[in-house]
Amino acid sequence: KLFSMHTSTEENYLKAIYHLASKRELPVNTSAIAESMLTTSASVTDMLKRLSEKELINYEKYRGVKITLKGEKVALNIIRKHRLWEVFLTQVLKFDWDEVHSMAEELEHVSSDELIFRLDSFLGHPKFDPHGDPIPDHLGVVENQIQHKLLEGQIGQEYIMLGVSDHTPSYLKHLGKYGLKPGTTLRITEIHDYDKSMEIQLGNLEKINLSKEVSKHILVNIYG
Repeated sequence: KLFSMHTSTEENYLKAIYHLASKRELPVNTSAIAESMLTTSASVTDMLKRLSEKELINYEKYRGVKITLKGEKVALNIIRKHRLWEVFLTQVLKFDWDEVHSMAEELEHVSSDELIFRLDSFLGHPKFDPHGDPIPDHLGVVENQIQHKLLEGQIGQEYIMLGVSDHTPSYLKHLGKYGLKPGTTLRITEIHDYDKSMEIQLGNLEKINLSKEVSKHILVNIYG
């Protein structure tokens, strides 16, 4: 099969609900889904009824949405495909990391199981995408890693950049100008009290300044 048994819109909703649910314990409300999908609450309600009928979510009016195990499996499979395509687009086709999200959004819906199996094998079974996000395996198991915001780092400590929490092309391009990408090692040399901006050093390169807004979206762990 080349196309999924679910529509691309249904898959996008399940992916959005999964991401929203992973950030909170409570049921996801309709307005949060509408904001994530850039649509109206009325449109969301119609889709939630459809997903509920397919037993992909549990939906109670005014009480929010919880994704079912069946729905979670679909969502994780879409996330897996999306992130594998991002790896392919950057590593093989040499697109920049700020260019691949919208392309992967299309490719994630047109994929046979065999195609994804071969894609994963061809890429060497990567664990993380170009933005540092974990790629679920074929069983939906996600390998999480301990992550901290660079903003919360300490002067003199050396870190390795794991990923980012802001995937907007403008933000990724901004980081790219400094050579900041997952796998980069860096050391905080100064933190300015008045605005929490910081000076960092990348390897043996010159020092650069990062604003609070930039550093709060950079995810790191202690190097070594």
